[in-house]
Amino acid sequence: MSMQQPEIGEWYRLSSGELLEVVAFDSADGTIEVQYFDGTVEEFDLEDWRSQRASGALEVAEAPEDWSGSVDVEPEDGRAESDPNDEDRRLRADRLDGLDLFE
Repeated sequence: MSMQQPEIGEWYRLSSGELLEVVAFDSADGTIEVQYFDGTVEEFDLEDWRSQRASGALEVAEAPEDWSGSVDVEPEDGRAESDPNDEDRRLRADRLDGLDLFE
């Protein structure tokens, strides 16, 4: 049975329960770069990857609902709707409206 090549964006689960996502695959070099849910990046040799897949130590998984583990996104902190800084940000962004970088 031929094992499917890993694709960027696919999620997998190790037998230890850790979730990881394929972020790069170099078939010429035979390496797979993954990022764990906690943000840690690791590189696998293609043969090691295939061996773990064949043994069941690494299996396809669904992407997590809460993907913020691998990116430093802070949860909403409950700021009031009328934060004065929000108005400042909007005004600064409005000054760039109509700017054509290619003129």
